[in-house]
Order: sequence, then structure tokens, then C-alpha cells
Amino acid sequence: MYLKHFNLSERPFSITPDPRFLYMSDRHREALAHLLYGLGEGGGFVQLTGEVGTGKTTICRCLLEQVPENVDVALVLNPKVTAEELIATVCDELGVDYPPETHSIKTLTDVLNRHLLSAYARGRRTILIIDEAQNLSPEVLEQVRLLTNLETATKKLLQIILIGQPELRALLAREEMRQLAQRVTARYHLEPIAQHDINGYIQHRLEICGTSHIVFRKRAVDLIRRLSGGIPRLINVLCDRALLGAYVEGKSQVDRRIVKKAAQEVLADEAGQSGNRRWVVPGLVSLTMAILIAAVSYYHPWGWLDIRAALFNGGNALPVAGVPPVSGRDRSPPPNAKPVPNPVDVVPVQTSAPVPKTGVQDETSLGTLLSAADESYDRLAWTTLLAQWSIVLPREVKPDICKFASSNGLRCSFGNGTWANLRFYDLPVILKLDTEAGRRVPVVLQHLDGTVAELVVGEDRYRAPVEQVDRYWHGDYILLLRVPPNGTMFMKAGMAGPDVGWLREQIEGIQGIDLAAPDPLYFDDGLHQNVLDFQRSNGLAADGIVGKNTIIRLNSQSSHPGVPKLAREPS
Repeated sequence: MYLKHFNLSERPFSITPDPRFLYMSDRHREALAHLLYGLGEGGGFVQLTGEVGTGKTTICRCLLEQVPENVDVALVLNPKVTAEELIATVCDELGVDYPPETHSIKTLTDVLNRHLLSAYARGRRTILIIDEAQNLSPEVLEQVRLLTNLETATKKLLQIILIGQPELRALLAREEMRQLAQRVTARYHLEPIAQHDINGYIQHRLEICGTSHIVFRKRAVDLIRRLSGGIPRLINVLCDRALLGAYVEGKSQVDRRIVKKAAQEVLADEAGQSGNRRWVVPGLVSLTMAILIAAVSYYHPWGWLDIRAALFNGGNALPVAGVPPVSGRDRSPPPNAKPVPNPVDVVPVQTSAPVPKTGVQDETSLGTLLSAADESYDRLAWTTLLAQWSIVLPREVKPDICKFASSNGLRCSFGNGTWANLRFYDLPVILKLDTEAGRRVPVVLQHLDGTVAELVVGEDRYRAPVEQVDRYWHGDYILLLRVPPNGTMFMKAGMAGPDVGWLREQIEGIQGIDLAAPDPLYFDDGLHQNVLDFQRSNGLAADGIVGKNTIIRLNSQSSHPGVPKLAREPS
């Protein structure tokens, strides 16, 4: 109903587990990596758990897209069956014939074993995936364990992936399940999407469906973040209903009021009464603390410092019995990142720009520099970022600089992420840093060397450790992308036109191959396979669909001299 209104090719927030829509947040990327690692072990169990709606099944479908051609997969979606029915279902999935009236586990296991031995002799591997595995009874789970005993002298014949809700962990923790638990070679618990990733999640799904416009306003996203708790399914339900509400009202953007109304209609008690109850106890605690601090401050003006020291212990909350510590935005570095060094002073770097100001070389100097920023810093940041792409920003261009960038073959991409995201994109960006006074100052991150960031603040260039910049950065960034001639940000097999020709040229240049085709402007099977190879080798969701993340990676991997890199080129 609202597709034409928002210029969408399909519904972006459907709750079906379509792997095309998988947003590879750090947590989803790690979950997929654990599954792939477990499959590489060649036997035993792989376990993936997570709350309802966190995206477990979608990750499973994404995994299936990346399974090599020599692998056979049996997928069991309804595990509420007997042991005989489960093995019969596995045989059905693998195309194994068995006597139709059999009720013997031995008969079914024998024919399955013969099939697995035959597949192994032909160089094929077999994987069994059981979704909603928390519904397996202990008796059926024991039979599943016995299936892993099907083996040769050197190789397991069956790899099993168990996907389920948190109850699965409790089930496998039972004493009688210890033999199965010991065979789990990889396990991962998928948490909800991190709060700072929700805006990127929403924008990703919109772009898959054909629009890169900002449809959800910031305050609307903030409310969705609070109401959904980061659960992808709840985000989808809220966003879908909010888009319908905006369409009915004839609005091109979703605001906070529309999201609130959508929540009242689709979340019912979750957004209303239960939500109110959820905040009663924290609200009373906060009120009590406020009264306590006010009273101490009145009768003993310096006493609140002792309270603060006791409560926060130098910035780290003291543990409370039964309550886990609450962490801030997840800024964890990639697994291979080197330890972050101790904070160092900001060091001016020699540049052709005006000489950096003096007297700003202590730990607070970056904050001092930001506090001195004025309105001109916005244009200065854009001037610097465009210069990275060898484009001069004319004085008369204002205020829509993104429109000017578009006329030069570049597109603005707005997002919210972490240092790990920026390292992965490997392109210079504008960061929005917050001053103590609450103003936002755009600065250019032009290089990121290990844990040291090189910034351009106004006309000055400075180097500082990322943890110091982190005090002022809350994840917002803007990057520029070299896009196809017609600006297409969504391409898949079967499409044709000059943008597909651009894609073919990018893949050829990066992979050093010649993708000769009868029609170089047609997205054929050969190009589709090479896109899949590119996505797999770059840690992207391998769906063969070229969206924003794939285009970002095409940019950063390009050998074209006009494409700037965030990581400094080795000298």
C-alpha cells in the first residue's frame, strides 16, 4: 500500500527470514563466523541460541547461501516429533528411500548410514540443521547425538547444527545431556542488535528495497530503539506499521508521534501497561537517589562526593548482588586488533593547512579545540572530505553539498557505527563530535592507523588515540561513495544497463579477471558468481545482491588512484 509513496520495490520490514535483508551487525557477523567455523571442524555439533526474533533463522538462511556445492543439507523446521519421525524427516530431506511402513529406528538409521557412506565416497559432506531445537525432547536429542556416531575410521559423516531459543542452553546443561554437550565444537548466543546499530539496520533494509533517503527521523529511531530493545522482529513490526501510518497521513518521513501510534496498535501491552510497569522500580530507585543526594547536599554540601565515590568507584559501577554490570555502547575492537595503548597527548601533524594552534597538547586539548568551533566548521569538513576525492568545493555551492557530490558521481551515506565499522569500510569519513556544551562539530577522519586517528578539525590536523576521540563520538558518520553512473544502489541477477556495466568493471579491476560476456551490460550468472566470491572474501552477506555495503567495499577495494583510503598506504 505504501510502496509507491516511499518509492520502494517491496516491503522492507517483512518478518520472513529473507537472507537478502540480513544486516551484518558485529553480533550477526560473529554468529555467522561461529557457524562457519563449526562446519569447518568436520563433525559434532554447532549450537546457535538467541531470544525470539533476534535473527537466528535469517542467519541460518544466510549460511545456506554460503554452503559449498559439494555439501548436502537436511533442514528440520518442526522438531516436535518422535525419534523415528525425526530420522524419517532427515531421510526425506536428503532424498533417501526407506520402507514406507517402517517404524524401526534401526531400519531408518541403517539406510541413512548407507546413504552417508555413499555420499562420502563421492566426495560430498552432509549437514543436518535443526531449527527451534529447544522443542526437542531429551529422548529425541539423545537419538540426534547417536547420529553423530555414523562415521568412518577417520571422519564423521554428519555435521549437526542446533538453532534455538535460550531454553536450548538450559536443556543441554542437564546432567543427562552432558555427552551431547561435550560434542559441541562451536556455540554462540545471539544478543539483540546493539543500540547504535539500529539506525543502520533500518536504513539497510530500506536501501535493499530501493531508497537511500532518510525515511525515519532521529527521534523516531530513538523511540523504536527503546520500544524494541534491539529485537529485529519487533523493529520490523514497528517500522512496517509506522510506514503505513506515514502514508495514511501523506508524510514523506516517519516522526516520533507516528511511531508511538504504531506501537499502540501493534505492541499492545508491551508498549503500554507492561512498559509502564517495567519502569516503576527503576523510577522509584532514581527518585529515592535524587532525594538522598539533595538531602545530603543541603545538610552536608560536600557529602555527595562521598556518595558518588561509593556508587561509581571512579567511573565503574560497583557490583550489586544479582545485577550484572551495565555497559555502554559496544566499542569492542575486532578480534585481531592490538591492545589500545594508554592515552597520549594530542600531537599536531605538519600539513600544508595553517599551523595548528599552540597550547592544545594536553589530554583535554581536543575538547578545547571542539569548543572553539563555529558554523564554518561544517563547510570546512565537507571541503576536506571532497578534497580526499580530488574534488574542489566551489564557494557558491550551499547548502546542499550532497547534491553537489552527486553531480560528481559521489553519494553521501549517513550511518551510525563503531571503529570496527570504519576500519572495515576503509574510507575517510566525517565524524560528528559532541562538545561539553552539547553542540555537534563535524570533523574529518582522514586516516586510522591502528589505534591512532588522524583528524582534520576546521583547518587543523591532529593525531589522537581513538579512545580519546571516543569521549566525543557517539557513532554518527558520513562517508562518500563512488556510485554507478545512474546511481543505482541495488543490483541483482537479471538486471541490465550501464550500472551493471560499471559493476562488471569494478569486479574485473579488483579481482584481476576478464568477465567477457555477450552483453556486458547484463547481470548474468557469471557476474553473479563473481559477486558472491567478492562478498565471501570480504566478510559480506553472500547473497549475490549488490547493495550499499557491497558498493562500499567495492570502493575501498578499488585500485583506482582517485579513491582515498582510511588506512594509510604503506610507504
